Amino acid sequence: MRQELLKLIEKNSRIDLKELAVLLGVEEAEVVGELAALESEGIICGYHTLINWEKASEEKVTALIEVRVTPQRGQGFDVIAERIYNYPEVRSVYLISGGYDLMVILEGKSLREVSAFVSDKLSTLDTVLSTATHFILKRYKDYGTVFSSKKADEREMITP
Repeated sequence: MRQELLKLIEKNSRIDLKELAVLLGVEEAEVVGELAALESEGIICGYHTLINWEKASEEKVTALIEVRVTPQRGQGFDVIAERIYNYPEVRSVYLISGGYDLMVILEGKSLREVSAFVSDKLSTLDTVLSTATHFILKRYKDYGTVFSSKKADEREMITP
């Protein structure tokens, strides 16, 4: 039940508890108990809403920043990752494989604001060796949700 429950709420965290119980074939109280256990164990870390900001009235710029760092002896990448994720602009930080060590995802109000963060805050950290910034121009799919659907062909078919 645990794995199925996690899959269901990952797709829709607002799903009704009664509906979850029906889908899982258990009592609602069992679902409530399992959710509480998953939260207390740190398996469920939070509930988030995925917003299409292009359709909302607020402008946002999202950037993916690859960061190459010098790992700290005995602590690896954890200390620098923590310094970076404590900035309020930073949405996510991942340890990655490849030519860079960390992937930092951040949001700002403009390209200039994001660029200033990278040059004034991120690049000046003593263990940061280099960065590469990539701005997200358009989201097509995020966390399994498709953002832009194909428009129906509204042309009329002409037959002889």
